[in-house]
Amino acid sequence: MRRWAVRAAVLACGLVLAGCGSDDTTADLSVSAAYMPQPVSDSMAAGFMTITNEGGTKDELTSVTSDVAGSVTVHETAGGAMRETGSLDVPAHGRLVLASGGDHLMFEKLTRKPKQGEKVTVELHFAESGTVEVEMPVESATYTPMTGH
Repeated sequence: MRRWAVRAAVLACGLVLAGCGSDDTTADLSVSAAYMPQPVSDSMAAGFMTITNEGGTKDELTSVTSDVAGSVTVHETAGGAMRETGSLDVPAHGRLVLASGGDHLMFEKLTRKPKQGEKVTVELHFAESGTVEVEMPVESATYTPMTGH
């Protein structure tokens, strides 16, 4: 009887330990501090946000779409130079910060000029996590966030 109890205890511990790591094998994304400064141009705007990954696997922001623009491109900034990129990494247990002066979104060929107080719907497309829809508030053209970036 004692051997059976020991085997059952070992099996139960193994099942518990196997379950502990299972949540850490995927990306777990959330978006915060999203906003668009009110565009000063009739044709272009920028977008900023923080994408947090609580999961144990990295993901990639591969594209962005919005009905307010003909196209939305992902840009990275390095050494003071901005350039379009095909994707940006969202590291495991980390975050991707899209902020003024750094990596950001460019809304091009605006279909309408969003105004302060409105919200713009944006679809973020990720390599592993699929599509995440975000409601991005339009802030003043000079808005500077206090937190989140």
